[in-house]
Order: sequence, then C-alpha cells, then structure tokens
Amino acid sequence: MVDAAVLEKLEAGFKKLKDSDSKSLLKKHLTQEVFDKLKTVKTPSFGSTLLDVIQSGLENHDSGVGVYAPDAEAYNTFADLFDPIIEEYHGGFKKTDKHPPKDWGDVDTLGNLDPNGDYVISTRVRCGRSMQGYPFNPCLTEAQYKEMEEKVSSTLSGLSGELKGQFYPLTGMTKEVQQKLIDDHFLFKEGDRFLQAANACRFWPTGRGIYHNDAKTFLIWCNEEDHLRIISMQMGGDLGQVYRRLVTAVNDIEKRIPFSHDDRLGFLTFCPTNLGTTVRASVHIKVPKLAANRAKLEEVAGKYNLQVRGTRGEHTEAEGGVYDISNRRRMGLTEYQAVKEMNDGIAELIKIESSL
Repeated sequence: MVDAAVLEKLEAGFKKLKDSDSKSLLKKHLTQEVFDKLKTVKTPSFGSTLLDVIQSGLENHDSGVGVYAPDAEAYNTFADLFDPIIEEYHGGFKKTDKHPPKDWGDVDTLGNLDPNGDYVISTRVRCGRSMQGYPFNPCLTEAQYKEMEEKVSSTLSGLSGELKGQFYPLTGMTKEVQQKLIDDHFLFKEGDRFLQAANACRFWPTGRGIYHNDAKTFLIWCNEEDHLRIISMQMGGDLGQVYRRLVTAVNDIEKRIPFSHDDRLGFLTFCPTNLGTTVRASVHIKVPKLAANRAKLEEVAGKYNLQVRGTRGEHTEAEGGVYDISNRRRMGLTEYQAVKEMNDGIAELIKIESSL
C-alpha cells in the first residue's frame, strides 16, 4: 500500500500540474482516470510509486517529458502512463508494437562520411545500458552504488587492445585528474534540476566514475544518469571506425555484465526517451551554407529523422555554422538501422552543402 504522505504529495502535485500551462507529455497523458488508477500502485521488487515516476515533472512544469522510470519494472507497472508517452516521443511506437531484437548489422558497411575532412569535425556513437538486478538511480542505496562501481571497474579492467584504459572514480578524485578530465570534456557534473527532482543524484559522488581508453576515443560514464553510458568518438568523419569500436566494446562488456532488456521495449534505461536501441549517433558538422538556409536543413533532417541541435547540444546556438546532428529514432528499428539513418542523412547534407 502507498503511504499517506506519498498520496498527499501526489494529489497536491497533480492538482498544480493540471492548473498549470505545462506543455509536458506528463501533463498531456496523465488524465484523472490514469492518475486514479496508478496512484496506489507499486512496482513488485523495488516498491516504486507513481510519485517516483512523475516527481520531476511535478516540480518542473517546463519539462518536455516529465517522467522517469525508477526501476525496470516501472515500465510495466505504470504502462498506462508510459505507453502513450513512449508512443508520442518515439514517433508512433504503439503499445502493441515490439522492438526488434538487437542487431548491430554488418559493421564493415559503414565508412568515412567525409574523407577530405571538409565538413565533419567529430563523430560519436553512444548507447545506454542498465545492470540487471539493480533499480535505477532514485531507488539505489549507497551500498548498491558502491557495489556497482566495483563491478564496473573490475569488468572494464579486463578490456584489452584499443579499449584498454583506466577507471577514475569521482570519489576522492584529485584536482589534477579532475582538471584533466574537464579539459578532455569527459567529466560529467551532478545532474540538473530535472534529474535532482527525480532523485537521481543521491549519495553523489559515491559510485560514479569515468573510464577512458588510452587514445581517448572510448569512454564510459558509470552511474551518471544511467548505470552505464558507453561512448565511442573521435575527430573527423570516420563513422565506420567509431561504430565498430562501440560494437566491440558493448559485446565484450555484455559477456561479463547482464543488461536489463525487455522483449517489447528493448534495452531499458532511466529515461523513456532512451529505450530500444538507446543508440545516439551524432556528428559535429560545419555547414555554413545550409545554416543560412535553415528551412532546407530542417527539411533534409526531417526526411532522415535527424535531430538538429546547436554546437553545445540541446538549447544552444550553432556557433560558426556548426551543428550537432543525430538520429532521432531509437525504437522500432535495429541498432544498425538507427546509425545508417544518420549516415545517409549526413551524406545527403554534405552533398547539398557542397553543391550550394
């Protein structure tokens, strides 16, 4: 049974949200009927409540989405809320749809998007993973954070070849190491107000850490927003190389750490925008002529389901015609298809830019 204090918070927060001018998907899909049905429910293993799911959106009316999954079971327990949000965000992924099994495809069919180095500044492919048997951030205990960090660092110490590197725990990190990681743009900060409100930053910096290989082309964030963020990146446009590195790493880690996966939703993570493949493939690309013709840029982006952001990510401007462009779709298609969509879209943008 959900306790009285939680119910009281839910009722008060729901009323405020209803009276607000919030544009969040939470407000749109949390009807009175859904609210009444879910407010007394808990997830079976971890006892997460509706409040754990929606508290970030209740506190931040300017959220785009406003919900997080406190544990892997929440996607089923609170399906009446998650399903319509997932369907809207992921472009019509209905509750009767099934995400295809993992398929990295033929990794050798992707190559260098920009061999002459005229347009693509850097290329990055990342995915998120959760460790089976642990809840997500809001429900983790301090002991679990420590245990997970221990598992991750000992697993990663087994990586060899190009992936060989070092794990840096945030706890007890020296100023020198901290500065070095900031200079490399590797260090992550404590979560923003949206994550804070979702209780995703408890016991900070316990259990958080960063791994990178010696060449600084492979990076893992441990317990930032997700249990694991696995990132492959390098300067220039060789998407094939970046993708192959990621696939090798994920396959290797997966042999040692079982990941949370759902037959319908694919790989499960903390945020419902990041399910299915959880793959985000992106480039920093300089297209000054298209930048002057934003409508054309958006038209091509729309055709290939690409997301166009400013140079420094979401809610920023494009500095000197440099955009961060990535695949938008993560669900209902395979890992290979998600990356191929970005590949084809960027190739098209380069073709147009060079003809203008």
